Amino acid sequence: MRSRREQDISSIYEVFSDMALLMLAAFIFLFSMFLLVSKAQDSGESMKTKAQIEGLEKELAAAKARNLELLQEMNNVVGTDSQEQMNKVLTAASLGQGQGRKDFEMMIEGLRSLPGKDLHLVIDATGSMHGVTAFLIPVLRVIAIRSGKHLSGITWYADNRLGTYSGTMGEMFDYLMQSAPFIGNEETIGHTFDVLTKVAHIPSAYMLIGDEPSTDKIHYHAIQAPVFTLPLGNSDTSTKVQFQKIADISGGRMLELKFR
Repeated sequence: MRSRREQDISSIYEVFSDMALLMLAAFIFLFSMFLLVSKAQDSGESMKTKAQIEGLEKELAAAKARNLELLQEMNNVVGTDSQEQMNKVLTAASLGQGQGRKDFEMMIEGLRSLPGKDLHLVIDATGSMHGVTAFLIPVLRVIAIRSGKHLSGITWYADNRLGTYSGTMGEMFDYLMQSAPFIGNEETIGHTFDVLTKVAHIPSAYMLIGDEPSTDKIHYHAIQAPVFTLPLGNSDTSTKVQFQKIADISGGRMLELKFR
């Protein structure tokens, strides 16, 4: 599971980070060699040290130039645009233009207008979601960033069980991919919200993601924060009806995701 996650959601930022570390390590190694050879020359230990120093000086200059070039490339990628990267993610979820983009922007505005700053994700971790979450995570990152809300927690649910994580955004998504079961066939949404209402901090909003309706009873009016629902594109009508009801009663909004 972990190797697939890393393959699916690895980013260009991680690649550049690895390259930068390698270049830095090379620079430090060459600089250390330069110091050692210089010391040897000062002590008269070798007749070849002058040539060695000249060679190391050239290599150090080349390494320094490449580090500067790499830094500029990283700055260009980050600056070019997080907006461009977000657009690519939204396009993959059929939210890049047209009505899908309008619905997305309306949901973002709804999140922004809520008092408070916390957003808590509630994600279906039954068998039908196996392999989907890796493609979903980039969209959830975009939503969290664009909404201006702090992602304070992630909860998975399956077969009357749930797991809740907190920490940085990266840590929480990592925990989700490694620890959520993604097996079972009981979408116990009702039980999950009953537990969260009693034992967890009430956020500004919940975001419910899944592809099937709840198999247990949902106490709609007991949910203490707006729920923004994201039924996946392969969801049947009953899922969309129920997710719309959860959003309407709680004061949230529904956004349908259709991955290409």
